[in-house]
This record gives sequence, structure tokens and C-alpha cells, in this order.
Amino acid sequence: MKPDYTLYNEDTFAVMGRLPDESFDMIFADPPYMISSVGTSCQNGKLVAINKGKWDNHQSVEANFEFHKRWLKECQRLLKKDGSLWVSGTYHSIHPCGYAMQQLGIHILNEIVWFKPNASPNLSCKYFTASHESLIWARKSAKAKHYFDYEAMKNGDFPKDTLKKPHHQMRTVWVIPSVPMNEKRFGRHPTQKPLALLERIILASTPKGAVVFDPFMGSGTTGVAALRLGRRFVGVDSEKQYCELARRRLNEVDNILL
Repeated sequence: MKPDYTLYNEDTFAVMGRLPDESFDMIFADPPYMISSVGTSCQNGKLVAINKGKWDNHQSVEANFEFHKRWLKECQRLLKKDGSLWVSGTYHSIHPCGYAMQQLGIHILNEIVWFKPNASPNLSCKYFTASHESLIWARKSAKAKHYFDYEAMKNGDFPKDTLKKPHHQMRTVWVIPSVPMNEKRFGRHPTQKPLALLERIILASTPKGAVVFDPFMGSGTTGVAALRLGRRFVGVDSEKQYCELARRRLNEVDNILL
């Protein structure tokens, strides 16, 4: 039986450059935040310098923007005419991504605020505690169409989302806890996303059988969510350890389709 996923341990631009136009129904991208070597974070209750890896190293503002614009242009080419693009990030990356999308003519549909009720504290006590990430939902162009499962979002069961009222429209603030420990049992990625977040995104914006692409797949959460929901998945990551982590997680999905 042919597997429902394909993983590439390569540079994402090299892979995307080989893929044909309009290959994917949905693309989810959580690009590098470009904050390693210049930022701090809370880890195990201690203030530490951020060092996610060379792939996340800060460049100049101009270079960071051109990087985002380059991969977004490829995503626009790879999206089907009625496909959806989701981009996740913090304030370090989401604003240049949004501006690049506007320059490219990618049509923004919504901004989603993912609120983390169990976010790490701010140990410096000099800023507000960062407790959310932003997501941009967009389509290929203003004239394009997009898929939206309105009924699933309105009437679905989201028991941990304290803002979602049963049988009411889904709003743009989603309450989803950070990654639980059982989703890290095969290993950890510094920017891993919870399965509940990706399952909601995929359920909302793709039909069953859709092909989902993640150009910066990390630990493979997008792929796990896609397979669980009866979609196919293509993922890329330049780091071998994360490709292997993703493969282990994807291989476990058998017999647990929702």
C-alpha cells in the first residue's frame, strides 16, 4: 500500500522548485522566526538565550523579509486555484509575512489569534507575558475561491476551547493549550505546535482526500493531523533529526483515523 505521506530532508527551496504548479489543496507554514542569537526565553523556569539552531539565526531586517517573500511566492505557485495558505508566527515573523503576502497579491481571509492558557511566564518582568501566536489564513489571490467547512467549525466539539460556544460561529480567537507531553514522546522540536491546532486548521479548510504541504514541517505535527483526518501529506525539513522525528510520529498514525 502506498503511504499517505512523503518527507524530504532537503532545503525547502530546492524541493519546492521541483514541484509542479498547483500541487496542493492547503499549505501550512511555520517559518523560522529569525530570533536565535538575539532573543531570550523561559526554559524550565530559567531565563536562557534563544538558540533553536542555525536555521533560525537572525539576519538583517531586509534579508529576513526577502526570505519570507521568496518562500511565500513559491507557496502561491504551488497552491491549487481554490487552495488555502496558513502562516503561523510570533510578532518577530508574522508581520513581514503579512506584508509580503500583500505584495504578492495573496488574499488574506482572516487573522487568527491562538491563545495559550498555559504559556510560559515572562521572567524579566519588563514586558507583558507572551501568551499567543498569530496565524494568517489566505487564498491564492483575490479572485480565487477557497474551501471552508463552516458546519464543522460551528457545530464541532472543541471542549478545551473556553471561548467556543456550542453551535455558534467559530471566532478568530482560539483557546488551545501548548503542546502536551504525550505529543513529545518521540522527541522535541523548539517550535512544535499542538495537534489540536493543526487538526482544526485542516478540518476547516480542506475536504477529505486533500493534499497538505508543510515547507518547514519540524516535528511533523501538520502531517500527523492530515493523516488522522484522512488527508495526504508532503513535508520538508532541512534538519535530519527532525525528519526522523516526523517519520516516527507519522508511522504511528495507523488505525487512529478520526
